[in-house]
Amino acid sequence: MHPLKQRARELATQDYRSAPSVREAILALTNYDESQVPPYTLPSPLQTADGKTIATANEWMNFQRPAILNLFKKEMYGQMPPRPDQMAFEILTERNDALDNTAIRQEIRIHCSMRNGRSHSFDMLLYRPKNAPEPAPAFLGLCFKGNHATTDETDVRMTGQRLGKPELLTEDTRGIQAERWSFRELVKRGYAGATICYHDIFPDHAGGWDQSIFALFEDLDGFNGAHPKYSSIGGWAWGLSRGLDCLEHIPGIDPTRIALHGHSRLGKTSLWAGACDQRFRIVISNDSGCGGATLARRFFGETYLFIVNAMPHWFVKSFRQYIANEDAMPFDQHFLIALSAPRPVVVASAAEDLWADPKGEFLSAQNAGAVYALFGSKGLEADAMPALDEYVTGDVSYHVRTGKHDQTWVDWQHYLKIADRYLV
Repeated sequence: MHPLKQRARELATQDYRSAPSVREAILALTNYDESQVPPYTLPSPLQTADGKTIATANEWMNFQRPAILNLFKKEMYGQMPPRPDQMAFEILTERNDALDNTAIRQEIRIHCSMRNGRSHSFDMLLYRPKNAPEPAPAFLGLCFKGNHATTDETDVRMTGQRLGKPELLTEDTRGIQAERWSFRELVKRGYAGATICYHDIFPDHAGGWDQSIFALFEDLDGFNGAHPKYSSIGGWAWGLSRGLDCLEHIPGIDPTRIALHGHSRLGKTSLWAGACDQRFRIVISNDSGCGGATLARRFFGETYLFIVNAMPHWFVKSFRQYIANEDAMPFDQHFLIALSAPRPVVVASAAEDLWADPKGEFLSAQNAGAVYALFGSKGLEADAMPALDEYVTGDVSYHVRTGKHDQTWVDWQHYLKIADRYLV
């Protein structure tokens, strides 16, 4: 066994949370040396469990795709709850002169309720072009620090209260992540932009279950850690689908032309939401890394040994079996990307974000191409990683941006180029 994997296997048996020395040892094991990547063999998404090879798009869509989707549900991201028994969309505020009179801005509360009497709600911030001649395509994604952090307009309602961190709900947090959303540029280009704070769907900590959307479906009071059936990534993906439900009821939005995007852990969520809900027309993963776009078998940057211990709620309990045991997985993350086929999927990396393994993200996107080929697509049209800030645009798109772990205007320029091709 490769020395890195042998050491990881030893650490996997030790108590991560109660022993700081174990945490330090795991971080010290992080590999940033390409020459130290262990040998690995990727499984093929076209190979069935009984050894047959998928040869047509029909076989993929009707047999292999459902089988792989169920495999991810069972082993990684958990089951996707059904749509609530009842939904209602309440417009809390509306401005017709938003973004210097170029946009209509709405803040919409999405109410979800069940016949068992339980309910849950979260707020969507939506900007759409004011004078669009026809219903506009839109970008939808979850935000980290509240809707008020995504825009430079200072009268947007604060969201994200369920996390319980009042320091994120102060006036100086307004607009601090506005570049990640670029609402002004989207509107100028004829696109709408919408966001929901992910904490309002599932507060991002291991004990957030009883305040999450999963409490609609069962009693989770006091539950902490990894659940045998659900995951927070699954919950956030479910919330994105409810956001799309809402957009289907908004005049001025074309719900058949929705691009789904997410950064970091929300990039993982974007890939999973796009796999589960085929209504999303484009799926965008920005710096999603381990547990998202990158290949786990490379053992480069962040690994399952770290992520599953640090964030146990992100994955189902059974996923622990693959800690330091990635070669035993019947899948890798190129399978997840392939679940979006034949819809366009976008994988973006950042050169300094070695924790997310840019090369692993590229190789994952490249290896998903075997499934896209079933549909007559060329997949990712690149034999090697492109130069920095060079866009490879197609049914599978990729770029690696100069800089650190973030979503910037450089990323958005590529996303808009892709949207101009596939949504207009």
